[in-house]
Amino acid sequence: MAHALSAQTGWPLLTLDSVKNPFLEVIEGVDREFNRTLGKASYKAIWSLVADAPAGTTVIVDARFGFQPRELLESHLAMAGVSETLEIWCSAPAEVVVERYASRLEDRLPGHPGAAYLPELAALVARAEPVGRGPVFAVDTTEATDIGGMVAWIAKHWPWMP
Repeated sequence: MAHALSAQTGWPLLTLDSVKNPFLEVIEGVDREFNRTLGKASYKAIWSLVADAPAGTTVIVDARFGFQPRELLESHLAMAGVSETLEIWCSAPAEVVVERYASRLEDRLPGHPGAAYLPELAALVARAEPVGRGPVFAVDTTEATDIGGMVAWIAKHWPWMP
Protein backbone atom coordinates (compact mmCIF):
# COMPACT_ATOMS: atom_id res chain seq x y z
CA MET A 1 0.00 0.00 0.00
CA ALA A 2 2.81 2.44 0.84
CA HIS A 3 4.47 1.69 -2.51
CA ALA A 4 1.20 2.31 -4.35
CA LEU A 5 0.68 5.59 -2.48
CA SER A 6 4.25 6.66 -3.29
CA ALA A 7 3.73 5.81 -6.97
CA GLN A 8 0.46 7.77 -7.03
CA THR A 9 1.82 10.88 -5.30
CA GLY A 10 5.52 10.85 -6.23
CA TRP A 11 6.44 11.19 -2.55
CA PRO A 12 9.55 9.35 -1.38
CA LEU A 13 8.99 6.22 0.68
CA LEU A 14 11.10 5.25 3.69
CA THR A 15 10.43 1.83 5.20
CA LEU A 16 11.95 0.21 8.23
CA ASP A 17 13.08 -2.80 6.18
CA SER A 18 14.56 -0.65 3.38
CA VAL A 19 16.87 0.86 5.99
CA LYS A 20 17.51 -2.31 8.03
CA ASN A 21 17.85 -4.96 5.31
CA PRO A 22 21.16 -3.71 3.85
CA PHE A 23 22.71 -4.30 7.27
CA LEU A 24 21.19 -7.78 7.47
CA GLU A 25 22.69 -8.52 4.06
CA VAL A 26 26.24 -7.89 5.29
CA ILE A 27 26.19 -8.62 9.04
CA GLU A 28 26.18 -12.34 9.77
CA GLY A 29 24.74 -14.05 12.81
CA VAL A 30 22.18 -11.40 13.75
CA ASP A 31 20.14 -12.68 16.69
CA ARG A 32 16.77 -11.40 17.89
CA GLU A 33 18.25 -8.89 20.34
CA PHE A 34 20.62 -7.40 17.74
CA ASN A 35 17.75 -7.33 15.24
CA ARG A 36 15.85 -5.17 17.71
CA THR A 37 18.88 -2.90 18.04
CA LEU A 38 19.07 -2.59 14.23
CA GLY A 39 15.35 -1.83 14.20
CA LYS A 40 15.77 1.01 16.68
CA ALA A 41 18.74 2.40 14.74
CA SER A 42 16.82 2.10 11.46
CA TYR A 43 13.85 3.92 13.01
CA LYS A 44 16.15 6.78 14.04
CA ALA A 45 17.83 6.77 10.61
CA ILE A 46 14.45 7.24 8.91
CA TRP A 47 13.84 10.42 10.88
CA SER A 48 17.39 11.64 10.20
CA LEU A 49 16.70 11.24 6.48
CA VAL A 50 13.42 13.14 6.87
CA ALA A 51 15.29 15.91 8.71
CA ASP A 52 17.77 16.17 5.81
CA ALA A 53 15.05 16.39 3.14
CA PRO A 54 14.43 19.79 1.56
CA ALA A 55 11.93 21.99 3.41
CA GLY A 56 8.37 21.24 2.35
CA THR A 57 9.10 17.66 1.31
CA THR A 58 6.35 15.17 2.04
CA VAL A 59 7.63 11.70 2.91
CA ILE A 60 5.77 8.44 3.37
CA VAL A 61 7.17 6.60 6.38
CA ASP A 62 6.19 2.94 6.57
CA ALA A 63 7.00 1.62 10.03
CA ARG A 64 4.89 0.15 12.80
CA PHE A 65 5.13 2.98 15.29
CA GLY A 66 3.55 1.10 18.20
CA PHE A 67 6.69 -1.02 18.69
CA GLN A 68 8.50 1.93 20.26
CA PRO A 69 7.24 4.30 22.97
CA ARG A 70 5.13 7.23 21.76
CA GLU A 71 7.62 9.61 23.36
CA LEU A 72 10.37 8.26 21.09
CA LEU A 73 8.26 8.94 17.99
CA GLU A 74 7.54 12.46 19.20
CA SER A 75 11.23 13.15 19.86
CA HIS A 76 12.17 11.86 16.39
CA LEU A 77 9.45 14.00 14.79
CA ALA A 78 10.67 17.07 16.67
CA MET A 79 14.30 16.35 15.67
CA ALA A 80 13.17 16.00 12.04
CA GLY A 81 11.18 19.24 12.18
CA VAL A 82 7.89 17.47 11.48
CA SER A 83 4.90 19.25 12.97
CA GLU A 84 2.02 17.84 10.98
CA THR A 85 1.27 14.20 10.23
CA LEU A 86 -1.44 12.12 8.66
CA GLU A 87 -1.73 8.44 9.55
CA ILE A 88 -2.78 5.57 7.34
CA TRP A 89 -3.75 2.86 9.83
CA CYS A 90 -3.54 -0.58 8.22
CA SER A 91 -5.18 -3.40 10.12
CA ALA A 92 -6.16 -7.04 9.78
CA PRO A 93 -7.12 -9.72 12.28
CA ALA A 94 -4.14 -11.18 14.16
CA GLU A 95 -4.50 -14.58 12.50
CA VAL A 96 -4.33 -12.96 9.05
CA VAL A 97 -1.21 -10.95 9.94
CA VAL A 98 0.45 -14.05 11.40
CA GLU A 99 -0.43 -16.09 8.31
CA ARG A 100 0.98 -13.40 6.01
CA TYR A 101 4.20 -13.18 8.02
CA ALA A 102 4.55 -16.98 8.13
CA SER A 103 4.08 -17.20 4.34
CA ARG A 104 7.07 -14.86 3.83
CA LEU A 105 9.48 -16.54 6.26
CA GLU A 106 11.49 -18.20 3.48
CA ASP A 107 11.87 -14.86 1.68
CA ARG A 108 13.09 -12.88 4.71
CA LEU A 109 16.79 -12.23 5.20
CA PRO A 110 18.59 -14.08 7.97
CA GLY A 111 18.39 -11.97 11.10
CA HIS A 112 14.67 -11.29 10.81
CA PRO A 113 12.57 -13.10 13.41
CA GLY A 114 11.52 -16.59 12.39
CA ALA A 115 8.56 -18.79 13.23
CA ALA A 116 9.22 -18.48 16.97
CA TYR A 117 8.14 -14.82 16.63
CA LEU A 118 4.61 -15.67 15.45
CA PRO A 119 2.95 -15.80 18.93
CA GLU A 120 4.58 -12.48 19.88
CA LEU A 121 3.39 -10.99 16.59
CA ALA A 122 -0.17 -12.17 17.27
CA ALA A 123 -0.09 -10.51 20.70
CA LEU A 124 1.30 -7.27 19.23
CA VAL A 125 -1.39 -7.16 16.56
CA ALA A 126 -4.12 -7.87 19.11
CA ARG A 127 -3.22 -4.75 21.11
CA ALA A 128 -2.16 -2.51 18.20
CA GLU A 129 -3.92 0.77 17.68
CA PRO A 130 -3.37 3.94 15.68
CA VAL A 131 -0.95 6.53 17.04
CA GLY A 132 -3.65 9.15 16.57
CA ARG A 133 -1.46 12.26 16.65
CA GLY A 134 -3.33 13.61 13.62
CA PRO A 135 -6.14 12.58 11.29
CA VAL A 136 -6.33 8.80 10.69
CA PHE A 137 -7.40 6.98 7.54
CA ALA A 138 -8.27 3.39 8.49
CA VAL A 139 -7.65 0.59 6.01
CA ASP A 140 -8.76 -3.00 6.44
CA THR A 141 -6.02 -4.83 4.55
CA THR A 142 -8.21 -7.90 4.05
CA GLU A 143 -10.18 -5.84 1.51
CA ALA A 144 -9.17 -4.07 -1.71
CA THR A 145 -7.71 -0.63 -1.05
CA ASP A 146 -8.84 2.44 -2.97
CA ILE A 147 -5.56 4.34 -3.35
CA GLY A 148 -7.38 7.13 -5.20
CA GLY A 149 -9.76 7.52 -2.24
CA MET A 150 -6.78 7.61 0.10
CA VAL A 151 -5.13 10.35 -2.00
CA ALA A 152 -8.42 12.31 -1.98
CA TRP A 153 -8.54 12.01 1.82
CA ILE A 154 -4.97 13.31 2.07
CA ALA A 155 -5.82 16.22 -0.26
CA LYS A 156 -8.76 17.11 1.98
CA HIS A 157 -6.38 17.49 4.92
CA TRP A 158 -3.46 18.92 2.91
CA PRO A 159 -5.06 21.00 0.14
CA TRP A 160 -1.64 22.35 -0.94
CA MET A 161 -0.42 18.88 -2.03
CA PRO A 162 0.37 18.44 -5.73
